[in-house]
Amino acid sequence: MSTILAGTLLLTATGLFSQVVGFLYRMALSRLIGAETMGLYQLVMPVYSMFMSLTAVGLTVAVSTLSARHHALGDNGTVRLVLRRALGCFFLLALPLGAAVVLLSDPISVYLLGDARTRLGVALLVPCVLLTGVENLHKHCFYGIGRVRPPAAVETVEQLIRAGAVLGLLIALLPRSAEETVGLIVLGMVVCEIFSACALTLLFRRHWQRFPPGEPGAGISARQLMAIAAPVGATSLLGTLLGSANAVLIPAKLVEGGMTLSGAMAEFGVLSGMTLPLLALPTGFIGALCLVMVPDLSRRTAQGDRRAAAGFLDRVMSATSLLMAPAMALLTVVGPTVGRAMFREQRVGELMLPLAVGTLLGCWQSVLSGALNGLGLQGKAARNAILSDAVQLAFTFFAVSRFGLAGFAAGYAASALAGAGLNLASVLRAAQLRVNWLRWFIRPLLAAVLMGLWCNLLFRVMLDAGCGRGWAVLACAALGLAVYAAALLAQGVAVSRPSFFREKQ
Repeated sequence: MSTILAGTLLLTATGLFSQVVGFLYRMALSRLIGAETMGLYQLVMPVYSMFMSLTAVGLTVAVSTLSARHHALGDNGTVRLVLRRALGCFFLLALPLGAAVVLLSDPISVYLLGDARTRLGVALLVPCVLLTGVENLHKHCFYGIGRVRPPAAVETVEQLIRAGAVLGLLIALLPRSAEETVGLIVLGMVVCEIFSACALTLLFRRHWQRFPPGEPGAGISARQLMAIAAPVGATSLLGTLLGSANAVLIPAKLVEGGMTLSGAMAEFGVLSGMTLPLLALPTGFIGALCLVMVPDLSRRTAQGDRRAAAGFLDRVMSATSLLMAPAMALLTVVGPTVGRAMFREQRVGELMLPLAVGTLLGCWQSVLSGALNGLGLQGKAARNAILSDAVQLAFTFFAVSRFGLAGFAAGYAASALAGAGLNLASVLRAAQLRVNWLRWFIRPLLAAVLMGLWCNLLFRVMLDAGCGRGWAVLACAALGLAVYAAALLAQGVAVSRPSFFREKQ
C-alpha cells in the first residue's frame, strides 16, 4: 500500500499542477479569443473524443490491465508484447479513419457540428490524435507496471509546452478569423503531443532494455488484446456519441429558446470553457487515484485477493468524499467571484451550486467506474456511463430550450447521480462490500454544508465591508478548513491520521 500511496501522491501533485496550469491557460485563452470562439473550440473537441474512442480508449484500458496482470506474475517479456501489439492495432484503426476525417472535414463541420468555422480544427485533430494515442499507450503501460514517475514528469512538461505553444501562436498570429483561431489552438496541441509521444517512447525503450523481449505470440495475441479493448472502445464510442450530441445540442437548443447563434455559442463557451473547468480545478486527486487504483485492483483480482480489494475501496471512497466535498463547498461560495475576476466574463459562475453538486457526484462516479475497470467489469462500467450520459442528453433535449442553461445544470447533477448510483450498486455486488454511509457520505457532507454556510456568511460580510476580493477568498478558505476539520472531529473522524491507504490488520 505504501507504493500505492506514493504513486497516488505523485500523480496527485502532477494532476494538481496540470489542473492549475490548464486553468491559467484557459484563462489566458479566453481573454485572447473571447467567449464565442471558445465555444467553437469546445465544439471541435467532441470530434477528438470520438476519434480517441474509436481508436485508443479501449486499447489503453487493455494495456493497463494486461501489463499489470503479467507484471504481477513476473512475465515482463509479455508486457512488451502487449504494448507492441496495442500500437499495431492502434495504427491499423487510426490511419484510415484519420484520412477519412481529413477528406470529410467540411461535411463534418457543417452537418454534424453545425458550424462551418470548425472545419480547419477538425482536420488538424488527426495528427493530434495519432500522437496522443502513442503517448497514452506508453503512459498506461507505465501505470500498469507501477512506474508512475516517467509519465508524471512528461505530463508536467507537456502542460507547459501546450500552454506556451498555443498562446505563443495566438499572440504571434492574431487577429485571425474564428476558423483560423481554432486551427491555431489545435496546432499548438499537436506541438505538445509531438514532445509527449517522443519522450515517453524513448523513456519506455530505456526502461525495458534490461528485460527480454519475449517470443512473438508467446504471451499475448491481438485477439486477447481486443477482447478487452473492443467492448470498452465500443461502449466508450457510444458514450462519446451521446456526449457529442449533448455538446452540439446545447447551442442549438439555446437558439431554439430565443437566443442568437452568436449569443448561444458564447453561453456555451462560458459554461464549458470557463465555469466547468473552474469546478474541475480540485479534481486532480480523482484522476490520479483512478490511474493507480485500476492496475492495483487488477493485480489483486488476478491473485484472488478480493478481501484486500474491498478494504482498499472502502478507504478510497472515504478519502474521495473527505477531499472533494469541502472543495465543492468552497467553490460554490467564492467560485463566481474568482471566475469573473480571472476570465473577465460576468457570466462565469452562474448556476454554481447545481454544477458543484454534479461535479461532486461525478467524482464518486469516476472513482467507482475505475473500481469496476480494476475488478474486470469494464462492461458494467461502460453500461452505467452510457445510461448516465443518456440522462444528461434527455435533459438537454427537453429542458434547455425552455429553461436555458438551468436545464443543463439540472441534467448535469441528475446524470452524475444516476451514474454514481449504478456504479455503486455494481461495485458492492462485485467486491462483496457494504456501504458505510457515515464514513463515505453523511459525515463529510454535513461538515461541508456547515463549512459552506460559514464561508458564505464571512464572504458576504467582508465584501460588504469593502474588503478586497483576494483577502476575502483567503479568509474564507482558512475559516472553511477550520470549520470543516472541527465538524469532522465533532463527528468522531480522526482527520489527522492518514489511515485511508493502510492495510487492515
